Amino acid sequence: MENVEVFDSPGKGRGLKATKEFWAGDVIFAEPSFAAVVFDSVASRICHSCFRSQPKLQRCGQCKFAHYCDRTCQRAAWDEHKNECGAIKTYGKDKVPNDSIRLVARIFWRMDKEGSVVSDTQMTTVDDLEDHVVDMPEDDHKELRVDIHNFLDYWPRNSKQHNTNEVSHLLGVVNCNGFGVSDQRGLNAVGVGLFPNLCLVNHDCWPNCTVILNHGNQSALNTMFHSQRRIELRALGKIPEGEELTVSYVDFLNLTEDRQRQLKAQYFFDCTCQACKDHLKDDVKLAGKEPAEGEEKVTEEQVKEATDYCYQMMQKMEKARLEGEYHQVVRICSECMEKVEPVLANTHIYLLRIWNTYSEVQAYLQFNNDSAEYSRRMVEGYMKLYPPNNAAMGMSAMRAGVANWQAGRIEVGHGLICKAYQILLVSHGPTHPIAKDLEQIRLQTEMELRMFRQNEYMYFQMREKALANRPMSMMNEPTVEDNIKNLFHRRKGKPQ
Repeated sequence: MENVEVFDSPGKGRGLKATKEFWAGDVIFAEPSFAAVVFDSVASRICHSCFRSQPKLQRCGQCKFAHYCDRTCQRAAWDEHKNECGAIKTYGKDKVPNDSIRLVARIFWRMDKEGSVVSDTQMTTVDDLEDHVVDMPEDDHKELRVDIHNFLDYWPRNSKQHNTNEVSHLLGVVNCNGFGVSDQRGLNAVGVGLFPNLCLVNHDCWPNCTVILNHGNQSALNTMFHSQRRIELRALGKIPEGEELTVSYVDFLNLTEDRQRQLKAQYFFDCTCQACKDHLKDDVKLAGKEPAEGEEKVTEEQVKEATDYCYQMMQKMEKARLEGEYHQVVRICSECMEKVEPVLANTHIYLLRIWNTYSEVQAYLQFNNDSAEYSRRMVEGYMKLYPPNNAAMGMSAMRAGVANWQAGRIEVGHGLICKAYQILLVSHGPTHPIAKDLEQIRLQTEMELRMFRQNEYMYFQMREKALANRPMSMMNEPTVEDNIKNLFHRRKGKPQ
């Protein structure tokens, strides 16, 4: 790890700083997981070795729980899985402990085998990571005691035994430092892993780095090319030598007090970054609409009334979405937008959330024009709020670009796709599967845009023929969870 060094960060404990200058898109370091497990809720759909999402997987014949792409992945995972396999078999019929317990067990098995010696690429030991057990509220302590009890039931009697303090420490470490592991597409968190070096990178609400999971160039046809589960710490802009490296643990698209509350509840510290001190962009996130020429400026009272109304409607919208009443969601969003769009700016975070939900649901219901228009508006607002090269902003621009392309708005779609590609080259890198897919889409839309500009009538004729030959298919159901963009693991029972 010659590019970084550990230092004592005032008020933050240890941190990492750059030992050389970095530029936007540079990989500062890459790190494989110390240990990782698939979430039990997706255990039958995700390979437990390479974390690929596959329609057909082969099940472990012994424990009946682990699933693999093929024999290659099963052999690659055996060193990690062999202890777990026997433990699951004896734990109980059709009974598997939760992902935190399984991850702690894998960490213990690796530590018992290798010890806590720091390797050339490891800057800290698992034992040195903070657990924050003493800071947990009473409800979390109750859950912790249940997890300790279940772990001791799960842990094999023929393995090295660990006392409750050791188990408690590792459960706390996983709770605070676990990192969501995505599938090969990088779109969905399907497991959780521990990356000790990453744990040394401190938080900043306006960070200079981002963390991306990059499984490399994997082929569904040849699992010999499957790579390790690994993260990359990437620079978002120029980082001078000696500057502290930071990432954001929470989504910046929240007010300062909300981010601080979340950081305190989940990570047990008070954020004092410059963005929090300055309440950066809080005024823009709750701003009223700028009047056009000849219009009266909206009052603070009107903005507050519209904000409160948005909040109430979002509660109704979320309830309808949880119940799968998507036409009801559209009705609620439409009523809300009709009332508040004349009052609120396109950077108002509640209005952006309404637009996000509306565009998602309309895409699911195959109303492509509405989905395209409101996803475009949403991205315009994001561009005024997010830090440069923010991965969440890039992903949103990609989705909006594809939505506009599918709706036949080729000029808008291509522009958004180019913007997304520019961002994701920095945040994800050119070898990431998402960036590679987006490059193909960019080339396709560029070709279509040339055709459109040469002969608009012919372009739409060809488009209609192509659509007529493609069967209509429903989109995936819109997500229910609040759209927080970071991948850091969250404690059970805490809202996302």
